[in-house]
Amino acid sequence: MDVCCALEVDVNGEQTFFVHKDIISSYCGKIRNLFYKSKDITRNLKVILHDFPGGPETFELVSRFCYNNGKISITPYNAPHLLCAAHYMEMNEKVNGFENLLEQTERSILEFKFWSWQDFLSALKSSQKLVPISSSSGLIKKCLDSVVARLVYTNETGSSCPSISSPESSGIRLSTDSKSTESQRSGLFRSTWWFEDLATILTPNSVKLLVKSMIQHKFDHGVTGRFVFYYQKSRFITANVNEKREITEAVIESLCLLDQNAISCKNLFGVLRVALNLNIRKICKDGLEHMIGVQLDQATLDNLFIPSPHGSHYQYDVDLVLLLVKYFLARKGGPGLPKLKSVARLIDSYVTEVAPDPRLQPSKFMALMKALPESARDSYDEIYHAVDIYLRVHSRLSDEEKTSICDSLDYNKLSTESINHLTQNDKFPPKFATSALEAQQLKLESLFCSVELQKRRDTMKNDERHEQVVMYAEQVVPDGAKVDFVNENEKMRAHLEGMKWRVIELEKVCKKMQTQMTKILKSKLSRQSSAKSLPRLCS
Repeated sequence: MDVCCALEVDVNGEQTFFVHKDIISSYCGKIRNLFYKSKDITRNLKVILHDFPGGPETFELVSRFCYNNGKISITPYNAPHLLCAAHYMEMNEKVNGFENLLEQTERSILEFKFWSWQDFLSALKSSQKLVPISSSSGLIKKCLDSVVARLVYTNETGSSCPSISSPESSGIRLSTDSKSTESQRSGLFRSTWWFEDLATILTPNSVKLLVKSMIQHKFDHGVTGRFVFYYQKSRFITANVNEKREITEAVIESLCLLDQNAISCKNLFGVLRVALNLNIRKICKDGLEHMIGVQLDQATLDNLFIPSPHGSHYQYDVDLVLLLVKYFLARKGGPGLPKLKSVARLIDSYVTEVAPDPRLQPSKFMALMKALPESARDSYDEIYHAVDIYLRVHSRLSDEEKTSICDSLDYNKLSTESINHLTQNDKFPPKFATSALEAQQLKLESLFCSVELQKRRDTMKNDERHEQVVMYAEQVVPDGAKVDFVNENEKMRAHLEGMKWRVIELEKVCKKMQTQMTKILKSKLSRQSSAKSLPRLCS
């Protein structure tokens, strides 16, 4: 090699190559532009390449391409490196009528669909190591698009899975006790066989790109969501704290892109418990909480038992539950009455469970009670039970705080058993026992009126029906024929007699409740006056 044509190339400070300047520059626009203004070169030259994609190994491939008149064998193993190197070295011009390296590698990558599954994985794994150049060239997206296209084809055709993974190795364990279970296992395996293969090699950023590609290809959102959850669990095994944070944020951002109806609420709570200990970005935390909130009707009581943040004065994270309820009520189109009542039952049970917490402030307790609209509850028995527990545990509440808590109950929606318990409950101020009894009395009077009204309607209907029967008989039945209305009249009489006894019983209950209310109020006032002068244990 002539001295004036020798070129020393330092690749990433790892290795030095001595190449022919003219040969390399004829194919590489980057090298050619460096010496464009240099006419007379009488000494050795040196070029330092920083952040060269693929390092010395890839530069050696580029050199072979140049020395071999623009020809090289492109395989799934070297295509990603050669594509990024071609971008880096600006190898985008034809020489001697042959395709340049950039054109050759791009054409090879367009033939991804003809590659084997293992070739896919090899190319994808190599591409991720070439970031950010591979991202700018769209290489990773092209690889992922081809992978998703292969998965879509496999699911639609039901063809055999091109992977050595098994259900057990993918963390999918199913029972095989029956033929139907075996069929389910086979169907699930056909849709999830690729979980382990991709979870092993994908970076968090690549997972987000994969999910976007799946959405564009209309891939099943349920399967996509299960993969995202699987990815987090499998990668957490060997990840450090920083890696776990990056993985969790990528998982949340990916799940936010999917149809929320296809995502498991239980798994979302699992991600939340992990995220709370990783100090993830606020935007990710808010997105996760919103996803959980909109499907709160699918949650269980155990899901809500999330420890309060460090430094809080109560045992469970009540503020988080209030936020989830807020998101649930604000969901698009409204939650609907059945789901609203389902969440009400869930929150009522939660309030009862947190009521014994001695550190739970009255304001937080009342916020839980009032978090849902009145239409969400048909009964306030569970809430009354929670209030009873709370008042017994928090014996040092002020009269104002007790009044505010008791005012939060809807006494019209208490059962007779709860009202009877309340009237004998010394933790409740006397006026609320009166309110409860008055509500019960109004309820009975309303029921009495409705029964009386129904009785009148039935009487009118029966009279009208009797007239119609007689008219029909006079028109249709021939003279001398016998028509027996005895049975019909007996049925009507029995029905009216039953209605009469129901009204009488309701009147008795109303009078009994009025008498009981008067006695209870008198005894309660006398107990309170004596309790002031006696020690608690003696009263």
